[in-house]
Amino acid sequence: MYILEKESSKPLYIQLYDAIKKEIINNLTHGSKLPSVRKVATEYKISKNTVELAYKQLYTEGYIESIPKSGYFVADTLLEPHYEMSVAYQAQTEPKTVLLYDFFPARLTHDTFPLKLWKRLFMKAMEEKLDFGAYGDRQGERGLRDEISKYLIKSRGVVCDASQIIICGGFTDSMNLVASLFIDPLNKIAIEHPGYPVTGKIFTDYGYKIMPIAVDHNGLNIDQLEETDAKLVYITPSHQYPTGVNMPISNRIKLLNWAKRVGGIIIEDDYDSELRYQNRPIPSLQGLDNDDRVIYVGTFSKSLSPALRVSYLVLPHRYVERYKTLCQSHHLRCCVSLSTQKTLELFMKDGHWERHLRKIRTLNRKKHDLMKETLKNVFAETIEIISEGGGLAIIIRPTISINLQKLRENALKEGIKLYLGSDDYGEAWEALKMGFGGLQEEEIEEAIMLLQKIWLKTLEA
Repeated sequence: MYILEKESSKPLYIQLYDAIKKEIINNLTHGSKLPSVRKVATEYKISKNTVELAYKQLYTEGYIESIPKSGYFVADTLLEPHYEMSVAYQAQTEPKTVLLYDFFPARLTHDTFPLKLWKRLFMKAMEEKLDFGAYGDRQGERGLRDEISKYLIKSRGVVCDASQIIICGGFTDSMNLVASLFIDPLNKIAIEHPGYPVTGKIFTDYGYKIMPIAVDHNGLNIDQLEETDAKLVYITPSHQYPTGVNMPISNRIKLLNWAKRVGGIIIEDDYDSELRYQNRPIPSLQGLDNDDRVIYVGTFSKSLSPALRVSYLVLPHRYVERYKTLCQSHHLRCCVSLSTQKTLELFMKDGHWERHLRKIRTLNRKKHDLMKETLKNVFAETIEIISEGGGLAIIIRPTISINLQKLRENALKEGIKLYLGSDDYGEAWEALKMGFGGLQEEEIEEAIMLLQKIWLKTLEA
């Protein structure tokens, strides 16, 4: 029986992760099966997303492994093998399809990370007088916040200073913080639909009522937003996820006027803003705000490394004191290690970050263009491209009748992993998310040609 405190400042998924990890280390043996996500969610009266996040973290750290159609089992990385595990479990783990091409829509290849440079800067950072005997700044190290501020002012048109910046441990950590900040005065949040599903799940876990707002060719439908009584809204205005549309300046002004009129708050997720291939990155919505109404959210995951787990918030001045009060009352601190923060600070201060961005843009522009051209040549009129020009994926939709679930099953048997829109939105918004960032340039044509063969077999079946 796990003890989960729903009133605690620690997110429920972290509490569950800690409890299960402790049980794995102290009581469970290799091969032990964990209860299903649904069972844990029902038993503890928490959302399935909370359980999935806990299991995902355990999987990432190697405590558990996932067996398709069987569930989650304790991995053998920490403990001696338990040779009396079930025959069924053994059978499931033996034959596994070799994964040739993974179209995951949000990753980079391992060789894009500047590892040698990072090692050198890490050693340089360790030579400084760092106090590892004390807690760091709650908001994150001042030097890193200074560098992020300079970058945002120069490259994204954000109006800010270091005092407004909060260093967080990835996007989920950023959204947990925002949800914690406003759950008392506000209990509703308007979110783009379709939109980034993680956001809705996080705010749901905190008890917010989610109000879906349709997305059209201009982004979030502001007229529909104005018909609600929401005062908090989450948007991805510069490259809407997943449709890829950009909110024009007229609608940005209209949204800011709405926030000023109702006393609202806009959460601007600058999703994929640094990876634009057909035009210059669009300036931030926050830079147009003259009433302190926009919370700006950024991350280093898409352009540098998702493994570093570094993100940041730019809070309006009016909410900085609220943040400090929350930190003091709930004993919150920056969860990004001092060594990572100082290394990243040097990386930005010495000009490496901007050089790295130019390199990443060039590399992924080539991949983007190659994938787009290959998709058009190979699939011709049987598909339509519904989102392209930025980020790490091109989103397509069949123009003919084909069972995409069956296509995915068939593709996996041949070593190709596909990702569908229905995974996040159900049948109401179906599409194929064709990630190119995690593929080498020379793999793209090979992967799409193989996918076409599987596509044709699926149609014939």
